[in-house]
Amino acid sequence: MSLSKALEAFDTLTTRKGRGNDYLGWLDLPTDNNRPEQDAMKKIAAEWKLKAQVVVVIGIGGTYLGSKTALEALLHPFANELALNQGPKILFAGQNLSQDYMAELMDLLEEKEYAAIVISKSGTTTEPAIAFRIIKNHLETKYGKEEAATRVIAVTDKSRGALKEVASKEGYRTFVIPDDVGGRYSVLTPVGLLPMAVAGVNIDSMIQGAAKMREICMERSGNNIAIQYAALRNLLYGKGKTIEILVNFNPKLQYFAEWWKQLFGESEGKEGKGIFPASVNFTSDLHSMGQYIQEGERIMFETVLDVKHPAREYSVGNDPADVDGLNFLAGMEVEQVNKKARAGTKLAHIDGGVPNILLEAERLDAFNLGALFYFFEFACGVSAYMLGINPFDQPGVEDYKQNMFALLGKPGYEELAEKLKERL
Repeated sequence: MSLSKALEAFDTLTTRKGRGNDYLGWLDLPTDNNRPEQDAMKKIAAEWKLKAQVVVVIGIGGTYLGSKTALEALLHPFANELALNQGPKILFAGQNLSQDYMAELMDLLEEKEYAAIVISKSGTTTEPAIAFRIIKNHLETKYGKEEAATRVIAVTDKSRGALKEVASKEGYRTFVIPDDVGGRYSVLTPVGLLPMAVAGVNIDSMIQGAAKMREICMERSGNNIAIQYAALRNLLYGKGKTIEILVNFNPKLQYFAEWWKQLFGESEGKEGKGIFPASVNFTSDLHSMGQYIQEGERIMFETVLDVKHPAREYSVGNDPADVDGLNFLAGMEVEQVNKKARAGTKLAHIDGGVPNILLEAERLDAFNLGALFYFFEFACGVSAYMLGINPFDQPGVEDYKQNMFALLGKPGYEELAEKLKERL
């Protein structure tokens, strides 16, 4: 039953007849291969590699999580310490409202040669707008307005909005966020690809991986892995499994889980429906969350994201004293130990009443990461349509914003402010 319902949802998605169908531009992004745009990104990457030690990416939610995911997954985590010349160090701003974080970031920018990528459809989202106001002023003070303009790129609407207006006035180079692509589905647009390119990620390979996955996902078949995944998670949801835990055994995938949580949380969590997306990093979290997963409420299932082939080789050594009793592992690769930990965990959790779904990627590179991005976007669209909801809006996000504006004293919110103050 779940599979037939998933196929119906697949038809709704691919025929573009469902709710929110004006935000389906992401479906074709891997095949709408804009070579001039990609070449322009790589040209900027080459330019900034010579003039910037740091590039600050200003954005929140989908406008920063995709690129953050790719950088964490694909770059050497100790590149700075090893002086590996991958590209400028990418840092993020506008993803929070922490005064300490902003002040400490500015301490660094005062000492470094830097540039900025500001990403916003409107230019008025509070967190990135505040960060951009601060960084723009600092850039112009540090370099002068003319040079500062060469160090800012705006990724925004093609024709309207506050950021587009500023970019036109100041002469910033710009890239367009397509009208038919929402923030959490925008990783394969300049929103995600430009920061990746500047950091040294092979964006051509990423798009190729997404294109390959698109071929797989667009097949109307019960063997389609995106349809299978959507069907399985909805089947489990119908059996009372209301929490899905995305599990990885590779710390490079920690931010992939953060991207995935926004994708499914904003797409499905509405109208009193939706599976709650959570995540853990194993084996680390087996020493913290493992107890609850094993023996807590039976309201969850796990989707394990496994990377079959590590990029490096490293083996356990031999110790003549064998004080820790681990010589039986001598000569074994660390990843072999990790795989056995995964297998043991799977069996223990299944025995404890936690269903497991396994998703495997061949390796962690730009091609496979692009495929994973597209796979989950497509599966999310199918899964949400199975719930009968619009996967592409987020009306609940606006509630906190209205309250925040009122409490901050934004003009036009006076009546709401009075009501809220009575409740505080």
